[in-house]
Formats: sequence, C-alpha cells, structure tokens
Amino acid sequence: MKILVGCDLGYQASGPATLILNIQPAETPRQRVLRETLAITPEGTRTESWTVPGTGNRYLRIHAEAGTALSIHHEAEVELSPHVVDPAGVSQTAPAELPPEVLPHLWPSRFCESDRLERLAQREFCGTPEGHARVTAVCNWVNDRITYLRGASAPTTTATDTLLSGAGVCRDFAHLAVALCRALGIPARFISAHAPGLVPPDFHAVFEAFLGGKWWLFDATRQAPLDALVRIGQGRDAAEAAFAEIHGAATPTGMAVRAEVLEGLDVARGARTTLAVADAAEAP
Repeated sequence: MKILVGCDLGYQASGPATLILNIQPAETPRQRVLRETLAITPEGTRTESWTVPGTGNRYLRIHAEAGTALSIHHEAEVELSPHVVDPAGVSQTAPAELPPEVLPHLWPSRFCESDRLERLAQREFCGTPEGHARVTAVCNWVNDRITYLRGASAPTTTATDTLLSGAGVCRDFAHLAVALCRALGIPARFISAHAPGLVPPDFHAVFEAFLGGKWWLFDATRQAPLDALVRIGQGRDAAEAAFAEIHGAATPTGMAVRAEVLEGLDVARGARTTLAVADAAEAP
C-alpha cells in the first residue's frame, strides 16, 4: 500500500523562538519512506534533526529570529505493509509477563490519569472478554459517551477532563481510552499519525494497546482505517508525541495537512476501523 502524506505549516516569530516538530513519518520494518521532501523558508534558517532510538520519532528543531515568517513544507510517499489478523486471536498479557520496557505504559501520565479511573474501569469492563475484545469495548464506550467536537478542549485537557465534559477531539478520545486501558492493567500508548480519509484532513491521534506480546492499533474516534494509518510519533501521551512544540515568541499562522492513498486500499470501507492491526514498528 502506498500513501502520500504531507503538511504545510506557517509561524510568525515576534521574538527569538525555537520550534520542535515531529511531523515526518517514522521508518519501521512495516513502514518505509520511499521519497521525502522537506523545505523551510526563509532559506538559511538554522535547523537540526534527529531520530529517537526505540520509538522512531523523528524530530526537527528550527531556530527563528525576531520578525521571521517561517514556512515549512513536508511531503513523503510511504509504503505500508500492515500485519492484520483476526481480533479474536489477540489475547491479553498478564502484568507478570510484560517486558520491562512496556511497564511504563501501565502507569499514570500527564494527560492519562489512570489511577483516578480504576473503579470506573472495573465496573464498566471487567465483565467483557479479555484481550482485543476488551480494548474494543473501551473504544466503543468512549465513542458512545464522548462527542467529537472541535474547540471543546484545550492543550491542557486531560482524560478525566474529557470524561467530565463529554466532548473532545481525537487527542482527547485517545487519552481517555489509554487511561481506561491502563486502569484495567493493559499497557497503552499514544500515537500521532497521518490518516487518509479523515474529514477535514488533519494530524490524527490514535493509540496502541499491548496484547499477546505485541502492540495493536485502536482508534476510539472510528474516523480512519487502521491499516492505512501512517505512524509519526509515539509516547505515553500527547506530551511525548506532539507534532509541534513552540519555545519563545512564535505563533501559528496556518496549517494544511494531506494524506492520500495512492494504491492498495479503498478508504471508504469503514469496517476497516475495527481490524486487529499490529504496530508498524514490529515485523511479525
């Protein structure tokens, strides 16, 4: 499957500013960047880039002087080889059998206060079958109770804030689902991605749960086909996987995001939102 992704971002610096962007697709065994273009204006703007070992998150740091109007253009053609299986065969992993590197994804984090949701999670989900079915039940529960509403949340909104308000965007859906999974003893982590078929086009937030010795993708918003998601970043929550951080005096002036399937998938097939799709960083 080949997917074309990209974005155009604009920022105005009224004083010295540093931007840290995580907008480029990760390179994984099942996600290969075939070609890529990155252009920053004004020419000569000081930049640095690096990839974080273990996560594949690719960061771009941009330094802007006062008065600079920054423009960032990115485009990449990505080849995906998703690993899709029958969800019924994806079992739950007992905490005693979790690899040490997975354990931090059981703990509460800045935006996912799982320790505050344990009684709710036990009451709502302990009667559901374990494994992929239980995480799917969490997604269904979040989707039924939270209204997708742009402008309903802020950058500081947490999972419990979303639960109380009853509305949010993809980031909030992911945070609440992650927190509920962790409260059930299921490791979960936040994923930022490009999502073909998303209306309107934007960066998308989903999550992964660790089941049966692997990470599996889930989208509580049900807005995008799981097997066409192009992974950008991962973290315990959005604090570790934001597409942009601004340090200093700079404000956004524009954003346009693109994700188009070139070959290999009809994104109109909505049933593909409930598949069991393994983490692209693994090669089962």
